[in-house]
Amino acid sequence: MKLSEIKEEELIVMLHKEDMQHNAFSLLVKEYSEQLYWQIRKIVLSHDDANDVLQNTFIKVWNNIGSFRGESKLLTWLYKIATNESITFLNKQRTQNNIPLDDEENFMYSKLESDPYFDGDEAQKKLQKAILTLPEKQRIVFNMKYFDDMKYEEMSDILETSVGALKASYHHAVKKIEEFLISSN
Repeated sequence: MKLSEIKEEELIVMLHKEDMQHNAFSLLVKEYSEQLYWQIRKIVLSHDDANDVLQNTFIKVWNNIGSFRGESKLLTWLYKIATNESITFLNKQRTQNNIPLDDEENFMYSKLESDPYFDGDEAQKKLQKAILTLPEKQRIVFNMKYFDDMKYEEMSDILETSVGALKASYHHAVKKIEEFLISSN
């Protein structure tokens, strides 16, 4: 059975039934892995790190599937877990590598440049460097809106922030990126 053949509500029911849970979880992983990978990758930048965080995300999903009540879309819940796992990963990495906050941009950019799976041209590298100048929250909001065209209401559920604050964050992020790109020419 494929996820496209069943509705999200049915999948949620299957995830809560012990005899169907493993099969339902396999369907969930197949259906959402790629979307979650790219959400995570935009935050942690490195392919290998994104794979590690994706694995941690699915472990957390498996361990907490019983607490999912369907009050939001399943994908929204998954994005929330993936985003939180990504932020936790970055915080651990900062601590383990003793990276001062004012040097995080350089650390992240060097990870991006050294990632053999990043094949961006100079324009993409310049955009990524501009995005890295943003504070973490603005960077996440910018990525969700710009690259994923996510609605503010969905972002609000994922990031637990008001729509107004998210709109302001995105506006400030766009301005900072524009300034960066203009000044670096």
